[in-house]
Amino acid sequence: MLLAGDVGGTKTKLAIFSEERGPRDPLAEETFRSRDYPGLDAIAREFLDRVDVEVDRASFGIAGPLVENRVEVTNLPWTVDADELRQTLVLSSVQLLNDLASLANGVLLLEPDELYTLQEGTHDPTGAIAVVAPGTGLGEAFLTWDQDDGRYRPHASEGGHTDFAPVTPRQIQLLRYLWARHEHVSYELVCSGMGIPNLYAFYRGGRYAEEPDWLAEELAAADDPTPVIVNAALDDEKDCELCMLTLNTFVSILGAEAGNLALKVMATGGVYLGGGIPPRILPALEQERFLEAFRSKGRHMDLMDRVPVHVILKPEVALMGVARYGLGL
Repeated sequence: MLLAGDVGGTKTKLAIFSEERGPRDPLAEETFRSRDYPGLDAIAREFLDRVDVEVDRASFGIAGPLVENRVEVTNLPWTVDADELRQTLVLSSVQLLNDLASLANGVLLLEPDELYTLQEGTHDPTGAIAVVAPGTGLGEAFLTWDQDDGRYRPHASEGGHTDFAPVTPRQIQLLRYLWARHEHVSYELVCSGMGIPNLYAFYRGGRYAEEPDWLAEELAAADDPTPVIVNAALDDEKDCELCMLTLNTFVSILGAEAGNLALKVMATGGVYLGGGIPPRILPALEQERFLEAFRSKGRHMDLMDRVPVHVILKPEVALMGVARYGLGL
């Protein structure tokens, strides 16, 4: 039996998988708040104590760069070492993957009804595939076709930490605003769950729109301002200009960066938007703003028109991907 986990800055999903049932059908599954625990070992021990299943190996997709079988978790004060975890959990083996490599693996298992298509494009069955996933942070990965093996191979990256490149005069002002507050301004700072409050603060501080009293009260009471801002932006009855400016800018930046990755890897096999945010903001992504930013690549606009773009609707895709890897599929 395999213990598989999708480990993120906000939540950690653990599940038990068998070779017979495969990576889409776990025997047991549970979600934990990551910051409530001192490390992954504590979550894994608690989960294994609860389930009446004996496991002999584990694989984990973790948000952070994998170096020498060890991960410094990007948005948590954790270090995960495969050998130490194997000894602590008394398992025969522990495999670690970058979380976006896990998600990329999971893309290969998705059914058509688990995707929402923003642009049909022209699908290339062996073309490279790009994955962009704004959640707590911003993850990026890609898959390339191995001609010899006749299959896709996932590749992790830390593309979310590359330099933010503004494409409008207002985004230039945003960059200057963030430069004054951060040593390095990455795409993650403006295109993730942690980035949305930065966009909001820019618009509020610059007096682009007034902050309603009801919104100030909700934000003051919230542990996480991002859902409050997003929900207000999507609620037509609330008509919050400040939140709509924030979400519209987020969507434009996401479109531009998804297009950047598509160009860098020549993603004729498609671009897949994962993470927790894209399914939540589908009404905003359906507007022309996202695809305008995605396609706006100068002489390559025609090429961008041909790239399929999908939103991943299945929240367990990364867990499926790490299970696929751990089961040797």
